[in-house]
Amino acid sequence: MNLLFFLNSILLGVGLAMDAFSVSLANGLSEPKMRRRKMCIIAGVFAFFQALMPMTGWICVKKIVSRFAVFEKFVPWIALVLLLFIGIKMVIEGAKNDPDDEKTRVGAGGLLVQGIATSIDALSVGFTISEYGFVMALVCSMVIAAVTFVICMAGLYFGRKFGTKFSGRASVLGGLILVLIGIEIWATGIF
Repeated sequence: MNLLFFLNSILLGVGLAMDAFSVSLANGLSEPKMRRRKMCIIAGVFAFFQALMPMTGWICVKKIVSRFAVFEKFVPWIALVLLLFIGIKMVIEGAKNDPDDEKTRVGAGGLLVQGIATSIDALSVGFTISEYGFVMALVCSMVIAAVTFVICMAGLYFGRKFGTKFSGRASVLGGLILVLIGIEIWATGIF
């Protein structure tokens, strides 16, 4: 492992974390009074999945390449469906709820779905790092997780800050962002 390895891992982490950043921004927008502990939990969930998916992809490449190749074409569709579901739900709740209502907060189930949906495209990173041994692949995944955590904390912070200014319809905006991310992941994966 050398400096180039770490630089590549950091850049890979930045690229993979952009969807999670946008979702974190949306979460912060929909809950402008979010506590720091919850911010750390949200960023931690995104970081966990961003580390888990490349390792899962790496294992698939090493152990079950033929089975994974069949599944790969469904990845954009799965991300689209999950993010559309969450995003549309946030838009509907934001449009009908009182601005001071706290129901638009992301719950444990929603956070789990967001974590999977934003990181599912990272499965393909397993192909990119397939030439690495187990330790290097694990270190790369941990660097990706650390970068994701930092970027998601920034997204939550900025979302919270602007959510206070747009408190009434922040959930609608956050939901629309999730829908757009889902469409972007789908379009990138299909085309």
